[in-house]
Amino acid sequence: MDIFVDTADLDEIKEAESWGILDGVTTNPSLIKQAVENSQGEMSLEDHIKEILSTVDGPVSLEVASTDHREMVREAETLYEKFNSVNDNVVVKIPVNTSMDAEDDDFEGIKAIRTLSESGIPVNCTLVMKPNQALLAAKAGAAYVSPFLGRIDDYIRKEIGLERGEDYPKGTYYPQELAEYIRSQNMQRKIGELGMDDIIYQDQETMKIFDWGNDAGVLSGVDMVWSIDQIFENYDFDTEIIAASIRTERQVRQCAEIGADIATIPFSVIEKMTVHYKTSEGMKSFCDDVIPEYEDILEG
Repeated sequence: MDIFVDTADLDEIKEAESWGILDGVTTNPSLIKQAVENSQGEMSLEDHIKEILSTVDGPVSLEVASTDHREMVREAETLYEKFNSVNDNVVVKIPVNTSMDAEDDDFEGIKAIRTLSESGIPVNCTLVMKPNQALLAAKAGAAYVSPFLGRIDDYIRKEIGLERGEDYPKGTYYPQELAEYIRSQNMQRKIGELGMDDIIYQDQETMKIFDWGNDAGVLSGVDMVWSIDQIFENYDFDTEIIAASIRTERQVRQCAEIGADIATIPFSVIEKMTVHYKTSEGMKSFCDDVIPEYEDILEG
């Protein structure tokens, strides 16, 4: 699994690059705004973006700001023409659906993805919240789709909390164990072979969970990524999955287990990935046990 860092902070990007594990970067207008504000005017926005591109050899996602497909295409072409020559690694982020009101066109993003993909500009389809959106983006030619698994978990957790009168904190995984069980059953037996007595989500409470998120069948953010991966595998789409909106190390591990191509991870989460108290404990023990004769060998 490739690791992208989800930030526009130059210090974070350069530090992650120095570790030797960084494959790319994802940004958005909010992250760039925050990074530029933190830089206190040390460089222009254009120079800031160029510095990001030159620091990383892998893909760097830059997002459009418009909602109309023609304007999105124009902005994407502008970003690509202005910045891709820096390091030949610009990917343009296009929302899967820019609609914010009932009367808005739900397919502006898909149309923009098709136009840009046909012109050879790689697209990262962002704000994917259900597998059907990812399917359409892949058919339109997106190079990447970014399912926002953390936001789906936020939504499900909130709905369950409202239902039960509970306030679940971020990082709560409900009902992840149920998702894993359902998945294992479906892997072991074809769904068509299951009888009604075998359906493991008959109770009303669980059925409500299946209806949340406007996509019956999605149990969690990680489950959404798994579903997209299965769909892409079925039809040999070249589109890569970027697991996005990651909050915790556990989500990173689960995305790797189910085969996500890429995870774009906040810098703070990447920092935690190599830390374990037993590792520290072992290092202290090893260092305490080094004898002088061994030190002599190491010194050459």
